[in-house]
Amino acid sequence: MHTPSVDSPARPREHRAATRCAGLLAVCSVLLLSLVVVRWHPLITVDGDISGTTHRWAVDEPGTTHVFRILTDWVWDPWTMRALCAVVVVWLVWRRAAWRTALWLAATCALGTLLQQSLKAVVDRPRPVWTDPVDSAQYAAYPSGHALTATVVCGLLLWLLHRHGAGRAVWRTALAVSALSVVGVGLTRVWLGVHWPSDVIGGWLLGALLVALAVAAHHVLLRSNGLPD
Repeated sequence: MHTPSVDSPARPREHRAATRCAGLLAVCSVLLLSLVVVRWHPLITVDGDISGTTHRWAVDEPGTTHVFRILTDWVWDPWTMRALCAVVVVWLVWRRAAWRTALWLAATCALGTLLQQSLKAVVDRPRPVWTDPVDSAQYAAYPSGHALTATVVCGLLLWLLHRHGAGRAVWRTALAVSALSVVGVGLTRVWLGVHWPSDVIGGWLLGALLVALAVAAHHVLLRSNGLPD
């Protein structure tokens, strides 16, 4: 049975689904961003309540907090995720026939970094401040760069595995690891008291939006190069 390559043409149905998903995610992302910018009281209250509770847990459970710091600073750090993406880009370039996909992957990851840094500068949301902090972070809070980067990288690599026709065991393992990474990094950022919950949700939404737009763009890329759909 023939296994499609990572540069196999996207199906029209997949393109439509990605476009619709991108539209929904864009609406949700803009709505949350607006609520953060205007400091909508119910959102700020929920953010404060959750962050206060998790910070008390972090102080009371130093062992768990230490493990979470290792995970967020090394395993799920944005630079770790970008390095993983770079390895895949190099592999795609080495395959020669997949250079378009390599460029697409690198550009999407770079766009994710540019988007999160731009939003941080524009929104300039203060991070949580504690009298007894368990961790520290620089720059503004919204959106969470850890959450956004993990979502983009894991989402794109999962889609590539799907397009490549990965076996059931490989697919399920990759899906489980990706879900654990994306959800886990978000939870560790709130637990360590360096992000509000809405920062993490915003990172997830924006990351998922970039993945959906990238999938739709990949379809257009193939069409523009005269490849069958």
